[in-house]
Amino acid sequence: MPKDAAVEEFARFVRALKARDGRSYEALGRRLNVSASTLHRYCSGATVPEEFGVVDRLASLCGADEEERRSLEAAWTRADRTRRPPAPEAAPVSTSAPGPDPGPAPAAAREPAPEPAPAPRPDSRPAPRTAPEPEARSGPAPAREAVSGSEPAPVPEAVSGREAAHGPELAPVHARVPGLPSERRRRWGWPAVVGGALAVVGAMTLGAVLLPGKARERAAEPPVPPPLTWTVSSHLWKNGCGHTYLVERTPPPPPEAADARSWATARGAVHGGETLVRVSVQGKGAAAVVLQALHVRVVERDAPLPWAGYRMDDGCGGAVTPRRFEVDLDRPRPVARALDGYDASGQEGRTLPAVSFPYAVSLTEPEELLVSAATATCDCRWYLELEWSSEGRRGTVRIGDEDGRPFRTSGAKGRPVYGYDSVERTWITGGESGQGG
Repeated sequence: MPKDAAVEEFARFVRALKARDGRSYEALGRRLNVSASTLHRYCSGATVPEEFGVVDRLASLCGADEEERRSLEAAWTRADRTRRPPAPEAAPVSTSAPGPDPGPAPAAAREPAPEPAPAPRPDSRPAPRTAPEPEARSGPAPAREAVSGSEPAPVPEAVSGREAAHGPELAPVHARVPGLPSERRRRWGWPAVVGGALAVVGAMTLGAVLLPGKARERAAEPPVPPPLTWTVSSHLWKNGCGHTYLVERTPPPPPEAADARSWATARGAVHGGETLVRVSVQGKGAAAVVLQALHVRVVERDAPLPWAGYRMDDGCGGAVTPRRFEVDLDRPRPVARALDGYDASGQEGRTLPAVSFPYAVSLTEPEELLVSAATATCDCRWYLELEWSSEGRRGTVRIGDEDGRPFRTSGAKGRPVYGYDSVERTWITGGESGQGG
């Protein structure tokens, strides 16, 4: 099978397993102990794993049966051969019987047979060109001596006639390689020794360069997204009407509750005394996501703002008090306490049980968290942190306002407060705010 065809066949097997499982490259890569980019290269045919073990684990995770695993192993074996150098071919050996003697060759075609080199004797060797003994020489200097002169270099007695026939370049060098058996002396020379040393140094240098690069590649991989999503509303009014904003300058008339966010953002208004936040949480898939806990993180504390308060309404009642989480931002370590709600719309009314952790959400079963955070002594910036777990994974998501910034609540106690007179169409004083949270 051609090289490219073998690799593509293996890649098709891997892509089919990944598609059957349905998990992302990141999720499968964590189970296989490989990066998402490595698994993607297996699926695209850009590379073939060095061991079948990682492919076998993938097959097991994706529910492959024995026949599929055998086919996968055969495809991996064919693809693996493509990245190995071919074995050297042996010279063909003739087994046919010798034919008749063709007779003497023409004189022009015959070449004189080389005469065997005579065994050298000590008294017949030419004198060496340099005075120092061989032991005193180091490095490739002997090889340079042998090729620089016009006379052939001396051949030691220990060198065979075959080595002598190779010429003056190799025989003296082989004879001077210390500590090697005679067979290795015949195969190795100083160029090979020096080349091998340079190859080792080069491999070590390349490893030093590439390994930090691999570490950077792993660090640069994006974090795995959580298996849940959420939406935030942070400009809610209690029972749909009662709320106070602190504003530096006298604002225009109060908006409808649905337009509260744009009204407050345009004027730099800050929640006075209390912030109501609704978080709608939903899973991204069929697998359940267990919400483990809800935490509050205050990231900045300042003195309460010296601005006047403006009430959106004089207050209103409601038949339903929703269950919620209550947060006291003035505590050193604020916690979210779950509170019961109450529904007074019926004849007898009924209690709405508080939300208790842990509980699960999914794509078809979302959940809403209503958080009431209050302060009297600080201008606080804060986040919510929601712990989750799903399918062996755990994590925490940080939840801020609609723009991703921290929520902001400032104490309003003792500040002048104004209400809006819809008849006169003007803000009128309403005394001092007693709302601290």
